Amino acid sequence: MIVKQIMNQNVISLHPNDTIRQALETMSKNKIRHIPIVEDGDKLAGVITERDVKDASPSIFQLNLKEDFLNKEIKHVMTKDVITGHPLDFVEEIAATIIENKIGCLPILHRGSLVGLLTESDLLQTFVRLTGGDQPASHLEVKVPNKAGMLAEVSSIFCEHKVNISSVLVYPDVDPTFKILVFRVQTMNVTSIVNNLQHEGYDILWPILPENIQ
Repeated sequence: MIVKQIMNQNVISLHPNDTIRQALETMSKNKIRHIPIVEDGDKLAGVITERDVKDASPSIFQLNLKEDFLNKEIKHVMTKDVITGHPLDFVEEIAATIIENKIGCLPILHRGSLVGLLTESDLLQTFVRLTGGDQPASHLEVKVPNKAGMLAEVSSIFCEHKVNISSVLVYPDVDPTFKILVFRVQTMNVTSIVNNLQHEGYDILWPILPENIQ
């Protein structure tokens, strides 16, 4: 999946000469926490966030300075050294960039112009959609040897039961000789599938059937 598929293309932006008051009002009205700052059309000049405003605002003991602060231009508090992405970047790479740099959003540029914005919320919604968490389904976790062909072998058992697979995740076990297959399948009763998998010798981590609880 590439960034273009999930980024917000209807980006709300402001100009460096707009005021901090305008930025706060825009955030409140649109229920957002990040605003790209553009000039000369769509050229990115910076980003202002709730955190930027909070860090720069006068303390509660300087209320007399609050009005002056709110009337300041955004360019005085915005972040100018902004990490950006491209519409054709891979989502997983952009997610890693956001996590590594501890940032809440990433402006997306194409040929130097702002064309979108990707936030932590966008990534979380995408994760939920990719894992099928937004659809009714049952969850199964199967521990298998870390070797080629295991996904196909386990999937064939779902096929035998005529059960459709909504999503699959594969992640390493603590023991590197094993891996975990996580399935979401379109059925609410997985008892017969679990019994079949166990009969074939697979280690079922979830669900734990009542008869297997010690």
